[in-house]
Amino acid sequence: MKWTSNKNRLPIKSWCDDIEDAAMAQARNLANHPRTFHHVALMPDCHSGYGMPIGGIIACEDVVIPNAVGVDIGCGMCAVRTTHARDDIDETRIKAIIGALRKEIPVGFDHHKHDRQWIGFNDAPDVAVIRQELKSARKQLGTLGGGNHFIEIQSGSDGFIWLMIHSGSRNFGYKIAREYNIIAQKKCDRYTSLPIPLTGDNGLAFLPFDLKEAQEYIDAMNFALQFARQNRAVMMAHFKNAAGEILKCDFDDEINIHHNFAAPETHFGKKVWVHRKGATQAEYNQRGIIPGSMGTASYIVRGLGNAESFRSCSHGAGRIISRNEANRKYSVEECTRAMEGIVFGRWGKDRKGGFDLSEAPQAYKNIDVVIQNQTDLVEIVVKLKPRGVMKG
Repeated sequence: MKWTSNKNRLPIKSWCDDIEDAAMAQARNLANHPRTFHHVALMPDCHSGYGMPIGGIIACEDVVIPNAVGVDIGCGMCAVRTTHARDDIDETRIKAIIGALRKEIPVGFDHHKHDRQWIGFNDAPDVAVIRQELKSARKQLGTLGGGNHFIEIQSGSDGFIWLMIHSGSRNFGYKIAREYNIIAQKKCDRYTSLPIPLTGDNGLAFLPFDLKEAQEYIDAMNFALQFARQNRAVMMAHFKNAAGEILKCDFDDEINIHHNFAAPETHFGKKVWVHRKGATQAEYNQRGIIPGSMGTASYIVRGLGNAESFRSCSHGAGRIISRNEANRKYSVEECTRAMEGIVFGRWGKDRKGGFDLSEAPQAYKNIDVVIQNQTDLVEIVVKLKPRGVMKG
């Protein structure tokens, strides 16, 4: 841990070297929230989000806060080690694998043309926002999405090629978060005197567990988590098929984890609901994945079960600059130089027709520093170097 602040109702415990003013203001709101428990934890990749900073962890005894989970419910990582030697792969075969994936996995706003099969669709909860999205979700299963979601071929410090995927619950997460944040705001009308924001996109409105809407949110969130996990598993199956055929390799067990979710756990002697927004569970000896940017290292880690972080760690490197600012500030030439030696599809276009440089390595914190700042939370198992990247 880097520092602790005791100036609020609850302490703020941080693993950050420094923190932007907006994220710190959001952390103070959480520390002064009437329903948060024990302390607020900030991971070393922390930066501002909607209501709660990304890279933040809180616990609540009797409420759930939709904005403390966020809009991409179930977003997470999947990784698997191949039996193929890291030094025995060339650009031609990397391009062949990525080319095969592009035929099977829609990216960005694209979906499959026909419904995908998954037994989980039969167990969807009877919650309106889920039922409304089921038809489109059948075509979204096994799709990557856009933004910071990616598929990567990587060389491991253990001597093997690794496959990695970052994706989430597609439109489920956004619709659930939006719907139940609005509901929570209405339920919190009586709390207008609280010294924290409850309304709007940056509000921390909450749903007490004695309300049926709280259980609806939990049911919807848990279904989105299942969908997100299956979404990654389906894409990883395609990834393994392509890599297996081209590299003639086998595979170890997959790691498949979330970093945007709430879950019931016991901490400091209390049964609480831990909200992790851009944070990964790091129970003792639990395997985890901490990716860097598309041009920098990623890490396979093992949790140390540190109670002070609610047994959590960072979910990635964390942004240092917004997407719009990155597009204004950086040039194509400097971003391309940062990707030297890595196979990628060059830069797409933003909504204004200019080059989209928002995911360039320069837009993210130094992943090695982020890892160094949480040596009391995780230990490194394997360091991974990107060799080929497929983005939405």
